[in-house]
Amino acid sequence: MPSSEAHMQSYYAARALEYDRVYEKPERQADIRSLQMWLPQLFHASKVLEIACGTGFWTQYIAQSASSIVALDSAPETIAIAESRVPADKVTFVVGDAYKLALQEGSFNAAFAGFWLSHVPKKKQREFLLGLSAAIQPGSNVVLIDNLYVEGSNHSITERDSDGNTFQTRKLQDDSVHRVLKNFPTETELLELTQGLGHNFKYTKFQYYWAFQYVTNGH
Repeated sequence: MPSSEAHMQSYYAARALEYDRVYEKPERQADIRSLQMWLPQLFHASKVLEIACGTGFWTQYIAQSASSIVALDSAPETIAIAESRVPADKVTFVVGDAYKLALQEGSFNAAFAGFWLSHVPKKKQREFLLGLSAAIQPGSNVVLIDNLYVEGSNHSITERDSDGNTFQTRKLQDDSVHRVLKNFPTETELLELTQGLGHNFKYTKFQYYWAFQYVTNGH
């Protein structure tokens, strides 16, 4: 695993116990409630592959309507929290690599990635989406949600590299400081990234978040 991705893994492992505080920001509560009600409707009776499930904050809402979920994350520390939130007979947690989805092809007819694509380097975003398509059935519903950049609510962007990736400087409770990759793709960029991968594209803009949906093409 490249060093930048290893750093992201260690950052989220260290952040596990304070991760959910980001969902407590007062100004974001209306958006979060909307997403909490909306997501179960999208995954009714679906066999869902969830990428980067973290602490299971969103898994618990998808589990309200999905028939089954396999939820993957690279950090055992966050999965340990997630396991306490959902019924064990419906959700299976896997410690794994989002770029190497060693899962049984054809087992899933839906996929969800919340707040993950923004942490994928621009040069690897297409690779990730191709791998995701290969891990799920043709005709599967894919839902991505992530942050819009809103000045005063997000961490400031402190760096930009030659590939156009943006970075934030974040401090945790233990006073450790982390350089975190955090991109903010536009609707146009999302459409370009998924060109040829699907159809029925839909971009929904909230005040602090965006959602992007599509249906996968045949392999």
